[in-house]
Amino acid sequence: MTIPSDTISHKTFESHEITDEADPAYGLCVAITGGTSGLGLAFVHEWLRRGARVAFVARNPQNVKYVATEHDGAHGIVGDISIKEEIYPIAMQIVGELGGLDVLINNASDLGPVPLVMLSDTECEDLERAFATNVFGAFRLTKALMGALAASAREGRGAVVLNISSDAAINAYPGWGAYGASKAALAHLSRIWGEEHAADGVRFLSLDPGDMDTPMHAAAIPDADPATLKRPETPARELIDAILAVLPQRNQLDTNLIAASEREGVTL
Repeated sequence: MTIPSDTISHKTFESHEITDEADPAYGLCVAITGGTSGLGLAFVHEWLRRGARVAFVARNPQNVKYVATEHDGAHGIVGDISIKEEIYPIAMQIVGELGGLDVLINNASDLGPVPLVMLSDTECEDLERAFATNVFGAFRLTKALMGALAASAREGRGAVVLNISSDAAINAYPGWGAYGASKAALAHLSRIWGEEHAADGVRFLSLDPGDMDTPMHAAAIPDADPATLKRPETPARELIDAILAVLPQRNQLDTNLIAASEREGVTL
């Protein structure tokens, strides 16, 4: 059994939008994978609240419809980034719905086998599935959208790709082998991408939001006390501020936000 990041989460959010065009997020075109639950859902809400144009991707049609209905203005896209053949249709819908792309958040994740097991007891298929979502899905979607991101950067708007990471990407936790190894690979991809596209003005961030009260965390650690975990809304706001801090001429946010949010490495 694996737990995807798009398991529906029925969160209640305050319904008030920021319509101030001076807000640095206002008018940005943002795409989020795994957008119907946990951190992804919090991203959808917060970006919309701040006036961004948002498209989100998830696998379950019912969940996508529900979130789109509850978040006026959000463009829901049904798709599975772990399937190669679905990448270009997803990418085309993102650019078509938004009219361009300034920010891509690769948030969709696969935890691997649940209950967690030792790496030597992990089935090859479970390891492959984790890499298919956490590495190859993010790689293919980023590659497919690179033209749109580079165009935004050339127009002076800047462009950012945020790859959601984990402390399991740098710390060897027993039972977290499939997830940790795949997140480590994604973190290194982020660093390489950052070096390769620095001249294009496309920035890459690899940030760990910390332990959150989400369906994925509950599946991994069922006996965890939710009171000790972050609500996803908090890291969503922090990570959005980190993204805005590296976009050119859009705000005066202290770039120390990046260092404060960083867990395992940021490519600037």
